[in-house]
Amino acid sequence: MKRISGILMIMLLSITACSTDDSGNGSGGTDTDAFDRGAMLAHWADNIIVPAFEAFEVSSQSLENATTAFVNDPSATTLSALRNQYRDSYVQFQTVSMFEIGKAEEIGFRRFLNTYPTNASAIESRVESGSYNLELSSSYVEQGFPAMDYLLYGLGNSEETLQKFTSGENAENYRNYLLDVAERINSLTAEVATAWQGDYRDQFVQNTSSSATGSVDRFSNDYVMYFEKFLRSGKIGYPAGAFTGTPSPENAEAVYAGDLSKELYLTALEAFQDFYLGRGFNGSGTGPSYKQYLEYLDSMKDGADLNALIQNQFDAIEDQSAQLDGNFKSQVQTNNTAMLAAFDELQKAVVLLKVDMMQALSISVDYVDSDGD
Repeated sequence: MKRISGILMIMLLSITACSTDDSGNGSGGTDTDAFDRGAMLAHWADNIIVPAFEAFEVSSQSLENATTAFVNDPSATTLSALRNQYRDSYVQFQTVSMFEIGKAEEIGFRRFLNTYPTNASAIESRVESGSYNLELSSSYVEQGFPAMDYLLYGLGNSEETLQKFTSGENAENYRNYLLDVAERINSLTAEVATAWQGDYRDQFVQNTSSSATGSVDRFSNDYVMYFEKFLRSGKIGYPAGAFTGTPSPENAEAVYAGDLSKELYLTALEAFQDFYLGRGFNGSGTGPSYKQYLEYLDSMKDGADLNALIQNQFDAIEDQSAQLDGNFKSQVQTNNTAMLAAFDELQKAVVLLKVDMMQALSISVDYVDSDGD
């Protein structure tokens, strides 16, 4: 009996030891360090995210106002003003697109505002029938900035566009649809901005846990995924045919406006890099950041400083991007090699961010990459 009890004791000790090992190092997101995550989260919220959404909310309201002015009095003047505001707001959107957390994630903010390419035939069908529901997830490709891109630039030249909205068949339906799209951009933006100005800001900042549910871990996954899926793949990879071997120029962002695509890409790239460095919105100082965190941890890769490697790669991406045409559709059609080169430089950064930075911060990657690393 004593022999059996001894054996049971050994078994219990072995199980306990295994359980302790399984919940410790190597699972990602369980290690802790003395870096002040709370201060970093507060800087992110108060000096970057909230001001960015507040500025974009002003811009989206201006977009709705310009759309209303055009719908009420379609003319060459109001069309020109609306197109200019559309371009400004679309560029401004790039400064908040990466912040898909909290209310933005809950309502599918980015999907509703910027799923492209838009479905032009579906839009025409909605306009013709006058019946649609932009709140449905199935309507992602029928609204947002890509839909406005089609309605403002894809119906022909300025005179032909005006004719569609004034004397053409379904002119009233075109006006109503355009206004509904602009109003929805503004209402969704206001919803996200209000959430950040309310309780969500405190929830975000106070959740300093180093677990998978902590704000740093969750946001970092969203942040890196944005770079990989939307900057690398969406803006460059898919139009260039990086995954299929077949270029798809029609998949370029702002495909109808044409010369806007590079500006959208560079603005998004700059906003992403500024966030990494901890730069406040619109240059309002710097604060705790991924850069500081990696420096604090003295993170290295193959004997080199990881933070320096990441910043050097950002510089390489910018240098290569200078070679791109302002119109990504025409870039793919005339010299796709440059687009593929841009993809390659972005891919190098994906590895540094998704593999090396996340490992250094003990954060587990929680999303699936169907395109490969």
